[in-house]
Amino acid sequence: MTANDRDDSQGIAHNSTVAVVGTGIMGQGIAQVALVAGHPVRLYDVAPGRAKTAADAIMARLDRLVDKGRIPAEERDAARERLTPVGELAGLADAALVIEAILEELGAKQQLFTALESVVSERCLLATNTSSLSVTAVAGALRVPGRVVGLHFFNPAPLLPLVEVVSGFTTDAAAADLAYETVAAWGKAPVRCTDTPGFIVNRVARPFYAEAFRVYEERAADPATIDAVLRESGGFKMGPFELTDLIGQDVNEAVTRSVWESFFHDPKFTPSLAQRRMVEAGLLGRKSGRGWYDYAEGAQRPEPHTAEPADPPASVVIRGTLEGPAAALPAMIEEAGIRVRRTDADRPGIQLPAGGRLCLADGATSIEYNDIVYFDLALDYRSATRVAVSAAEDVPRALVDDAVGLFQALGKKVSVIGDVPGMIVARTVAMLVDLAADAVAKGVASPEDVETAMRLGVNYPQGPLAWGEQVGHGTLYDLLTELHKRFPTGRYAPSLGLIRRAYVAEDVVPS
Repeated sequence: MTANDRDDSQGIAHNSTVAVVGTGIMGQGIAQVALVAGHPVRLYDVAPGRAKTAADAIMARLDRLVDKGRIPAEERDAARERLTPVGELAGLADAALVIEAILEELGAKQQLFTALESVVSERCLLATNTSSLSVTAVAGALRVPGRVVGLHFFNPAPLLPLVEVVSGFTTDAAAADLAYETVAAWGKAPVRCTDTPGFIVNRVARPFYAEAFRVYEERAADPATIDAVLRESGGFKMGPFELTDLIGQDVNEAVTRSVWESFFHDPKFTPSLAQRRMVEAGLLGRKSGRGWYDYAEGAQRPEPHTAEPADPPASVVIRGTLEGPAAALPAMIEEAGIRVRRTDADRPGIQLPAGGRLCLADGATSIEYNDIVYFDLALDYRSATRVAVSAAEDVPRALVDDAVGLFQALGKKVSVIGDVPGMIVARTVAMLVDLAADAVAKGVASPEDVETAMRLGVNYPQGPLAWGEQVGHGTLYDLLTELHKRFPTGRYAPSLGLIRRAYVAEDVVPS
């Protein structure tokens, strides 16, 4: 496909036919998007009668939108005239764009596109909605692989704006441009990326689940507490345990395993043994009635661990300069009526009356010292409603009580977790930033597209690269380096992308 094959500069023309093959929930959603955008839409499914059933379901959803006043009845009626289920692939012959949304099996997708090549014109753009397979491999069996592009919609497609436009190894630039312009004209937010395992979102987001599962496997905290800390301190909309219960443990684990295997078992993407056991046990989440949480009628949701009230310290000493989000803490402490004195120190922290220090999670463990309680990273300590702290068993109880009382005086609930390096939010954010920086450094996507994908695709409170700027790339580099010393598998080894950002942006020379 060349630039001259485009119908117009805004993507495929409105009067051009869009075909959707595969009429499950995703296929129906994509068809609805194209239909509402004004295209004639053809639906095809290999199962007899399923395309007609899907067309009826789409129109029923449009009927509900009319009832809610979201679209006018005239628009619904016009859409009904443009929607056509067909029983044979030959019914897609005049399509300008075919989007495949069938099962995630490479052979099935290759067979479908091979058959389509003999049906559609050479100008027809072919798109796969795969979320886990290689677009390059899907196109590899075709006579003209350059017109195949990935269009990865997110479920539910009519509601979620993000679409990853994936260029395979042989995808023509003009085909990718046309696909990008088309979904943009449909009111979506397209981002460009190369054909890498997991694309942008499913590649960069793995640590959100994986680090939580590892904290659980290390017996540092229970699922309810980990979820609460990531929500109430990290600013995430849902915790990873409740989110994977919603997605389905089998679905989430399959994506993780696919990315891991596609990266030749790179330790940064190693799946969770605990999650594998959940899948083997049939505890798949909401759809099975039980996952990390029990969804049976009347079942009570477990409460996160929250420390009992403790007396706040009368005064503290701020040692050195707290950076990133923690820079807000000295003023907050003073506002809470606690006296603050400042002193220089090589290692920033908060000196407590019990004789020890309160330090931001840095990848070390409290057991390596006898006078440190760690506190976890927060997106914004002023708006956070919960903060986690951790200490080894031999740390004096009075020191832990001072730490708990201090954060309670700032209006926070406090979760005391086990002595785990990097705690919960800090190690999760560090890994998210590391994988995002790595993806940019390797040309997977532009920084802007990575940020957009992670905000819109998984609804993160901010893009990981912006988070890196806020916390400090040097700080995150140091944290991962310390984690790597304690888990020398390569999982936490800082990527070259993060090293460059730590060195260039902050004039830090990694050791």
